[in-house]
Amino acid sequence: MALTQRLQIRQSQALVMTPQLMQAIKLLQLSNLDLATYVEAELERNPLLERGADGETAAAAGTTDATANGTAGTAEDGASPAEFADNSRGEEAREHPLEDGSLDDSAPVRPRLADMPAGYSEWAAVSASPRDNGDYNLESYVSAEPTLADWLREQVTLAITDPIRRMIGYYLVDLVDESGYIAGDLAAAAERLGTGLAEIEAVLAILQTFEPPGICARDLAECLAIQLKEHNRYDPAMAALIGRLDLVARRDFAALKKICGVGDEDLAEMIAELRRLNPKPGLAFGSTIVQPIVPDVFVRAAPDGAWLVELNSDTLPKVLVNQTYYAKVSATARRDTEKSYLADCMQNATWLVRALDQRARTILKVANEIVRQQDAFFARGVEHLRPLNLKTVAEAIGMHESTVSRVTANKYMATSRGIFELKYFFTSAIAGAHGGEAHSAEAVRHRIRQLIDAEGASAILSDDTIVEKLREAGIDIARRTVAKYRESMRIPSSVQRRREKQAAIVD
Repeated sequence: MALTQRLQIRQSQALVMTPQLMQAIKLLQLSNLDLATYVEAELERNPLLERGADGETAAAAGTTDATANGTAGTAEDGASPAEFADNSRGEEAREHPLEDGSLDDSAPVRPRLADMPAGYSEWAAVSASPRDNGDYNLESYVSAEPTLADWLREQVTLAITDPIRRMIGYYLVDLVDESGYIAGDLAAAAERLGTGLAEIEAVLAILQTFEPPGICARDLAECLAIQLKEHNRYDPAMAALIGRLDLVARRDFAALKKICGVGDEDLAEMIAELRRLNPKPGLAFGSTIVQPIVPDVFVRAAPDGAWLVELNSDTLPKVLVNQTYYAKVSATARRDTEKSYLADCMQNATWLVRALDQRARTILKVANEIVRQQDAFFARGVEHLRPLNLKTVAEAIGMHESTVSRVTANKYMATSRGIFELKYFFTSAIAGAHGGEAHSAEAVRHRIRQLIDAEGASAILSDDTIVEKLREAGIDIARRTVAKYRESMRIPSSVQRRREKQAAIVD
């Protein structure tokens, strides 16, 4: 068989991921906060995109291709394409007027913050700003909440005078997490700083005397011990109790009395004192900003008994493509680079508007199908939640499962029963007893919680008993599945629940 060279023409099909398709897929799985950030970046990058106000029409804004999605900023009229390309350089030149070596007498002389003493940087930043600046706001500095790290650094500055130990203290402060615990390894810190472990522990002992009490502990037991020492209540019996917090969590009072060498009354007082301590002292400083959940879809009952599904317009960016501005600027373009830049901006702006519009339509379509499938849940509660998977919804609306999965990620639905993530409505099926109708896993979890909440101190339900009661209700479930669901809901075992209820009666 001879080896020869020849040319052949073959026809084949392949799926090509174009940049526009990748952008549309990316937008589908973004939450409303991430979407707003993404669109904001596109508005800054693309001069043909502009922000559309609520209720603004394309004709009123002098634009076309308006959509219910978007956010943006417009470029100044009369700017040439070359000025667009150099826009970022122009901004930098305005912010740093002396970088080119020239001297501008009109520019205010500002002191260098690096040359100022530590602790004065924030005030220097305020005082160096001109008072007639519109961005200046003294209240923002007065009302600024100090963080845990700032509070600890101030105490390090006051309590430690040795420069080497002060540097170690600042390093350890950076290892403190939001709960107030040292999150790093002290041996690794000693190696990194080039000092001994004993020196690190000596500085840590100083940090553990700071406010709030219990700060800079390495674990929960040490945190509680620090607070007890602060109140002069750290005796041998209390030390033994803190050393066996696992028994405290399990309510094993018999073993604790033997270990601590105390009676019932003393043990009850010791445990009550532990409850008054703060296991996470660092949380007193609200350094973490909690973002509230903003629903993407609203569901409300219609007068005829049906359900009305509508998108939350506040989460949909309003973006417009300014065709008038594009025509004005493109008429002045002379160079090929300018024309190419404008063409790319126009194409990207058009695709973004279309992708945002398609994203909104897809979310609404998926939400409508979820409401149709889970009609009983909206009418009668979680115990009537039906088993549902992505394939069922995808086939009903004519989309791929991966598309439905992306749409339901990080999206929330506001209903009369609360705000739920769209993925909440997709649950596995639990077979019904005696060949009956299947039940949703989430509905079964709800039934387990109801049974446990209704139990009395003298009639604690074991997992086997819960299995029997569920089978009587028509749910065929194994004992290990009940145990798994109970643990996922952070419900302790029957032995622990019995101890807790008996302790509550004694208290």
